Amino acid sequence: MPVVQAHAPGRVNLIGDHTDYTGGLVLPMAIEWGTTVEVDHGGHRVELRSSVEPQSAVVDLAVAEPAAVWPPWARYVAGVVAVLRPTTGATGTVQTSLPVGVGLSSSAALEVAVALALGFEGSALELALACQRAEHVASGVPSGVMDQLVSAAGVAGHALLIDCTSLEVTPVVVPAEVEVVVVDSGASRTLAGSAYAERRADCEAAARLIGPLREASLADVATLDDELVRRRARHVVGENERVARFVDCLRSGDLATAGALMGASHASLRDDMEVSTPVLDRLVTELAGTPGVYGARLTGGGFGGAVVALAEPDSPVRGWRLHPSSGAVRRISPEVGSTGTTSWPR
Repeated sequence: MPVVQAHAPGRVNLIGDHTDYTGGLVLPMAIEWGTTVEVDHGGHRVELRSSVEPQSAVVDLAVAEPAAVWPPWARYVAGVVAVLRPTTGATGTVQTSLPVGVGLSSSAALEVAVALALGFEGSALELALACQRAEHVASGVPSGVMDQLVSAAGVAGHALLIDCTSLEVTPVVVPAEVEVVVVDSGASRTLAGSAYAERRADCEAAARLIGPLREASLADVATLDDELVRRRARHVVGENERVARFVDCLRSGDLATAGALMGASHASLRDDMEVSTPVLDRLVTELAGTPGVYGARLTGGGFGGAVVALAEPDSPVRGWRLHPSSGAVRRISPEVGSTGTTSWPR
């Protein structure tokens, strides 16, 4: 293969956290910030130099334990290699505009871009599922497929409503009269060092008693005897309802109600799922009281990271004003007389 350049966007999740691994509804948006991997194929290992990390990722094609690779960021590269098992190595660079540890899915963007650069062929869903497996073996965190799927299947100008049971993806227009603003809490977020796996185990315990939470009602949740498990399930069931209503609000232009749903989502993540922090709570309260802000909530699963707000374009909020990605991820193979461009989804 010639020199290959692949790009994948990060994402911000507008609403729907801790629902993807229970088969629920989420509404993330691929953003214009992302990660680009450029490689020259050859050799018996994958070696990548990063623009933001001091140490390179050096991964043997026969890597057996991706989670043991050093430095830590190289584990995601190793996870992709372990899942795809390419027959030829590669040497190149990683450039990213995504901040790490904020909750904008820098790891998923890296995985998707590396997979494409190493020659992945398949649909956007197949790409996302392969990269989800790569994240599992790299981090040990049993995360859902939301991050990889929105990176692989992003649509220009849209958020994606994803049903994580059927894996059906429905583009939802982001109204031009609203801005998505992300405010960093300053507290780095890492799911590998958090209680993320415990929250998933609590939800699985609830599902064993009342069936899939995607199909459960709040009345079903009320029958659970264990108070902690009941609160976890209540968040998931309520959050699925909030995601569906939020989508309706975007489509109808009811931004005030959309903002209120974001506030209710944060309260549930704080009280029932217990994944917020005092800093995130304070940010959400401050943003909710800011003129021109419809609503705000934590994003990216919690345990630190950032807050996302829905605001008027001229609001005084200080943060990153993020816009939907310009389109699907891409892979470019520079060749004489041809760009060799392949875009996903296909």
